[in-house]
Amino acid sequence: MRLLLVEDDPMLGKSLQQALQAQQYLVDWVQTGIAALSALQAEHFDLALMDLGLPGLDGVRVIEEVRSQKMPLPILILTARDSVQDKIRGLDAGADDYLLKPFDLNELFARLRALGRRGGVAVANELQYGDIVLDLASHDVRYQGQLVSLSRRELRLLEVFLGRPGQVFTRQQLEQAMYGWGEEVESNALEVHIHHLRKKFFNDIILTVRGVGYRLNTGIAM
Repeated sequence: MRLLLVEDDPMLGKSLQQALQAQQYLVDWVQTGIAALSALQAEHFDLALMDLGLPGLDGVRVIEEVRSQKMPLPILILTARDSVQDKIRGLDAGADDYLLKPFDLNELFARLRALGRRGGVAVANELQYGDIVLDLASHDVRYQGQLVSLSRRELRLLEVFLGRPGQVFTRQQLEQAMYGWGEEVESNALEVHIHHLRKKFFNDIILTVRGVGYRLNTGIAM
C-alpha cells in the first residue's frame, strides 16, 4: 500500500515514515498542503495521512479540494486538535477517520488496515490467489502452505497484482507502486522483480501484455 504522509513537524514526520516503512508500507512524506495537493494530482496513492495544522493551506482545505476533484482516496486525519468542532470540521470536509496525537502506533496500523478495506485497497486481511496467500497484517506470504521470503519491493509488487487481478498495469504504474520519491529506479529493475516472483512461485503467475505492461494470470484454475 502506498501512503502519502502530510505532516509539517520534521521529527514526527520522519519517525512516522520510518515506523510505517517498517510495516512494509511505501511512504512519501510532504510538509505542506500545497505539496500534498501537487503529489495527489500527479501520482496514485492508496491512502493519505493528513495533519490539520499545516503552513499555508491547512489540512481541512486540502481535504476539501481532494473531495471536490472526486479523488476516491481514503483520508485519515492525524492531529493534536482535540475539540469536537475540529473533529466535525475535518470529517465534514471529507475525511474518513480521525486520530488524535499522541497515539499508539498499533492503533494507527489497525486504522490503516480498516480504511484500506473500506477504500477498496483490500477486501480482507488476506489476499489469496490459488495456493498463494498474502497476509496484509503480518506481510507473510505462503505458497502451498510454505512461507516464501520476498524482498520489500517483491512483496509490494505481489500485493498490487493480487489486489487487482483483472487489471493490466503499465511499467510506470508498477514502478510508482514499488519506489518512493528519491529512490533510484534502475532500467531493468521491474523485469528483475517480476522474474524473481515467477521463480519463487511459477513462471506463468504474471503475464506480459506486449506494448502495455503486465497482469496477473487469471486464467489459471484456482
